[in-house]
Amino acid sequence: MTLSDPETIDETLDLPAAAREIALFLDFDGTLVEIAPSPDEVRVDRRLPAALDILRTSLGGALALVSGRPVSFLDAALEPYRFDTAGLHGAQIRLDGEIRSQLAVPDEMRGALRDLVRFANSHVGIIVEDKRISAALHWRLAPQLKDEALDLMRAVAARMGPGIRLQEGKSVAELVPAEASKGTAIAQLMQLAPYAGRLPVFIGDDITDEHGFEAVNALGGLTIRIGEGETQAKLRIGSPTSLHAILLDAAERGSLTASSFSQE
Repeated sequence: MTLSDPETIDETLDLPAAAREIALFLDFDGTLVEIAPSPDEVRVDRRLPAALDILRTSLGGALALVSGRPVSFLDAALEPYRFDTAGLHGAQIRLDGEIRSQLAVPDEMRGALRDLVRFANSHVGIIVEDKRISAALHWRLAPQLKDEALDLMRAVAARMGPGIRLQEGKSVAELVPAEASKGTAIAQLMQLAPYAGRLPVFIGDDITDEHGFEAVNALGGLTIRIGEGETQAKLRIGSPTSLHAILLDAAERGSLTASSFSQE
């Protein structure tokens, strides 16, 4: 199913649902920005932060970022604007400028990081991303090392025990607290103002977003995957660039609805 079909939204949602005001949840990497060779190399369209701020106002504040990135990174990337954010796969949640929940750094994380850094130091192209509450191992610059990197991450996760979940993504695997997920974060936000009572819309691009898709589908909302790949999402948009066009157009009109995503 693609968004070029004008009946796509109606086929996915019943008409009363499609007419409801939405709560918009957005992944960052691969969704709002193209995937970069390394985590620090992402580039944000200079028009995007202001457009998101306009859309936030038009949605009565019901716009949040739901990302594996820390809240502080997303603030820097989208400055001067600060959005509601579920960072680190939901391990950090900020609402209305206030950190509402933040999981503790797992005791075992320091030892795990030593193992990851040791592996990166002996393999060119491997990048370790220390997010304190979580830790990611990237092999986008060394795709031939995927199996070896995953074997290491699976072994480290098993050693750390049930309090840690291994989250796999595009050329990355991450050790995250087991209770943190994008789906749990979205469900939590949907119980709070200004999100409660609205139709949830979640847009993501990766395996890491599937928990979010599952939660939003269960709530009767709209789920959209950016790009290819098997997914629980109901709709698909081709690329971050195509999503930008929808968001920028909606910001110019001052209105974003579920039907806006049938414009591609």
